[in-house]
Amino acid sequence: MSQEIAVKEQIIRHLEGGEAFLPVGEFLDDISFTKVGIRPAGLPYSFYEIFYHITFVQRDILAYTTTVNYQARTWPGDYWPAYPSPVNETAWEELKAEYFEDRMSLSKFIKDDQNELMASVLNSQEHSLLRELLLVIEHTAYHTGQLQVIRRLLDVYDN
Repeated sequence: MSQEIAVKEQIIRHLEGGEAFLPVGEFLDDISFTKVGIRPAGLPYSFYEIFYHITFVQRDILAYTTTVNYQARTWPGDYWPAYPSPVNETAWEELKAEYFEDRMSLSKFIKDDQNELMASVLNSQEHSLLRELLLVIEHTAYHTGQLQVIRRLLDVYDN
């Protein structure tokens, strides 16, 4: 196995979680829909708001990395939902599905032999694929910790 393939496999493991943070898939369904929009006392965000943000950033980086006609988003407005809870349970389920679909798309993109980790991404000569993947991993890990705090404050923490 080449070193590039080995590194790509390690990156995918980190992307999926479990190397340095609890994988989102292991606790996402533990919180009921009735609690995802609650902002615990002292916190400026709900579980939904943080998860929406994680999902949006992952999708944005995926588009930045893989899409020729990428359109930059406006910070911070585009990166956070307008409300603390989803409009309905269907929207919540769709958001969760989008997160996992985009993560799978990133994994497939990483595995593609034509995509080298140190090569520039489509939308920047300054940013490599490796840089963008590390951003997704670090960002997800950071906010996964916040999701864990919210779970604990809402009494749905069991790990």
